[in-house]
Amino acid sequence: MKVVIGSRGSQLALWQSEWAKSQLASTHDGLDVTIEVIKTEGDANLAASFSEIGSKGVFTKEVDEALLSGRTDFSVHSLKDLPTTLLDGLELAAVSPREDVRDAICARDGLSLSDLPDGARVATSSLRRQALLRSARPDVNLRPLRGNIDTRIRKLETEELDAIVLAGAGLKRLKLNEHISQLLPPSEFVPAAGQGVMALVARTNDPQVSELLSVVEDTDARAAITAERSALAELGGGCKIPFGAWARREEDDFVLDGVIAHPEKGNPVRAQIIGTEDQAAAMGKALAEELLRLGGDAILKEVLA
Repeated sequence: MKVVIGSRGSQLALWQSEWAKSQLASTHDGLDVTIEVIKTEGDANLAASFSEIGSKGVFTKEVDEALLSGRTDFSVHSLKDLPTTLLDGLELAAVSPREDVRDAICARDGLSLSDLPDGARVATSSLRRQALLRSARPDVNLRPLRGNIDTRIRKLETEELDAIVLAGAGLKRLKLNEHISQLLPPSEFVPAAGQGVMALVARTNDPQVSELLSVVEDTDARAAITAERSALAELGGGCKIPFGAWARREEDDFVLDGVIAHPEKGNPVRAQIIGTEDQAAAMGKALAEELLRLGGDAILKEVLA
C-alpha cells in the first residue's frame, strides 16, 4: 500500500512528517510512505504578523486542499496551527503524545525573562505571547517575528534583538535545546491550545488511512486538546485572539487553565476548571464562558475592533 503525507516545507513540519512516517513504517510491514511538500499562505507571506494575515487555517488551507483532492492521503500539523473547525470531509484522525507545552525564552546572552535589561527588545508575533509578556514585563519593547525556527533564531542576532519567544516543543524536536535560556512556567504563561501536540488529519471517507493512523493516537493528549480546543472554539478562536489554554491530569483531577490578556496592556484574566477527561469538551466551554464573564469579553472586543 502506498501512502502520501502532505507537509509544509519548514524544518519542523518535515520533522513531524518524518516522525509520522517512521511510526507507520515500524508498525505496518510493506507500507510505502512518501512526503509531498506543499507551500501555504502562511509560509509565503512572511512580512505580515499572524494577526494581520490571521485567517483561520493560514498554515493549513493548501495542505487540506491537496488532501481533499486525493493528491495526498493524510497530513501532519502542529495542532496549535489547526483551525478548531476542519474543512468538510476532513477529520482529526489521530493526535501524537504531547511534547513540552512551555514557551521558551531564547535570549542572546542566555538570560531569563526576569533578568533581561529594562526596555529589552523581545520578538514574537503571537498575540498571546505579547499579552503575557506585557503582563510580566511591561517595560519590554515588543517586536514582530516571522519565519521558520532557524530563521527566527538567526534574527536574534541579525535584527539586534535581546530575546525571542518560541514553543519549547519545536526547539526540542529539532534538538535546538542549546538556544533555550528559560522555559516559562505554564501556570503563568499559559500555552496556546494544542501546543506541543501533532495533529494527523485524514479524509472522513477513508477508513483505511484512519485505521493506519490509529497506532499513533495518544488518549491523554486527545483529552487535553479536546478541552483546550473546545474553549478556543467557544471564543471564535484563531490567531487573532490572545488566548491560552492548558489541560492536564493532576493526581485524580483533570485540570484546565485558561487566560485572555490584552496584547498592549497585559491585564490577564485567568480561570481554572476542574473535572474529568470525559467532561473535556464541556469543561472547555465552561472555561470560555468564565473567562468572558471575568472580563475577557471586554478585552476581545477591544482587540478585535
